Amino acid sequence: MRLELTATSLYPNIAAGFELRTKMKKKPLHLSVQYALHDKSLPSRKQIKHWIRAVGNGAAELTLRFVGRKEGRALNAAWRGRDYPTNVLSFPYETEPVLMGDLVLCWPVVRKESQEQGKTLEAHAAHLIVHGLLHLCGHDHENAAQAEEMERIEQDVMAKLGYPDPY
Repeated sequence: MRLELTATSLYPNIAAGFELRTKMKKKPLHLSVQYALHDKSLPSRKQIKHWIRAVGNGAAELTLRFVGRKEGRALNAAWRGRDYPTNVLSFPYETEPVLMGDLVLCWPVVRKESQEQGKTLEAHAAHLIVHGLLHLCGHDHENAAQAEEMERIEQDVMAKLGYPDPY
C-alpha cells in the first residue's frame, strides 16, 4: 500500500496544496533564487531546493531572495512597520492548488545570528528557509499552541535533513 498522507492530515495548518514529504511523486517546484549580494557562503540553488523538498513534495512557485542589511531593513519597515533588518520575511500569495510566495533572507543578519547562537551558517540558513516556508503554508507563532506546532514541524524537518534541533 502506498502512503498517501496529505499535509492537512498530518499538520492541519499546512497548505493543502503543498503535501508534506511522503512517498508520493514530487510535483513541480519552480524556484527562483536571487542573490542581491555577493558572499561565497550563500547556499546554492541545489541546497535550497533540497531544504524545500524536505518540507514537502507539493507543487510550488517560490522566489527566494538573499539581501543585505539596507534592503532587509527597508522591506521589514515597509511590510511589518519595524525599522530594522530581520532574518527572514515571508510573502505568501496562494496555497492552493499551487503554493506561491516569496521568501527574503537578510544574509548579514543570518550570518550574525548563526555566530551568536553557535550554529553553523548552513544549518541556520536551512532552518530559516524551512521556517519561512511554513509561514508561506499558513503556519504562524502568534500564540503558544501555534508556536509549539510550528517548532515541532521545524524540528522534524531539520532532523530529516541531518541538522541539530534549531531550538
